[in-house]
Amino acid sequence: MNRKIILLIVFLVFFLIILLSLSKFRNHYEDYPFQIYFFNAGKADAIVLSKNGKYMMIDTGEESLKNEVLAYLKKNHISKLDYLIITHFDKDHVGGAASIISSLEIGEVFQSNVPKNSEYYQEYLSALHDKNIVPITVSGDYSISLDDLDIVINGPNIIYDKNESNNSSLIVTITDQNNRFLFMGDSQNARISDFLVDHREKYQFLKVPYHGHYLKRLEEVLNGNSIQYAVITSSSKELEDKETMDLLKKYHVSYYLTRKGDLTVYSNGEDIKILQ
Repeated sequence: MNRKIILLIVFLVFFLIILLSLSKFRNHYEDYPFQIYFFNAGKADAIVLSKNGKYMMIDTGEESLKNEVLAYLKKNHISKLDYLIITHFDKDHVGGAASIISSLEIGEVFQSNVPKNSEYYQEYLSALHDKNIVPITVSGDYSISLDDLDIVINGPNIIYDKNESNNSSLIVTITDQNNRFLFMGDSQNARISDFLVDHREKYQFLKVPYHGHYLKRLEEVLNGNSIQYAVITSSSKELEDKETMDLLKKYHVSYYLTRKGDLTVYSNGEDIKILQ
């Protein structure tokens, strides 16, 4: 058997393995209808959530990410967001909001209680005005649903003296049957402590607050909980803190870093899978 035939056989076998792997993943994908897509957005949050043709977005990243976000939405035939949640008004969370609101049909918009004097915030307000959307400022718990997902948006009842913007972060919890997800925005110590007073549910997944910067109260979230997976939205220029990583390792949490690439979380109500 000559060399060309051997190489052809090797290529065909390799190609067949790839096809089988893709088929297996496609079937696997179909069994996990709740999906959470995290953009590699640098030190910023931009998260698209979907369940059976219903869509929600938590934060929009910086303005520089807008073309990438819109391209992703177009590629996935997403022309409407049932909900848009702006956890707080720092530019790495609201920067791309004006473009998203202007380009898509938007159901309801939820926001935090601390406005910010910035061009991004003003552009966000103008986009809302142009679409005749009145945002809902959340204090306490506000319940919504996305398909059969139970979602609670929690906003602070006060304005904090320290780190008022980050501590105004909306905290989002999502229940998908036996799987519970916790998204903490940029909440810092005071906000985390206040949230935990009335929210002691068990969570399997955590969007780590404040881009992985170390927070003393993070251990309160992890201690005695059932968190198996965590995602940190950090950048190569501003890394997550070692103390945060050590905490996740201490509690045997499998963690993923968006600075290493976009990632998708899959849930079927019983199991959680993450692909990066």
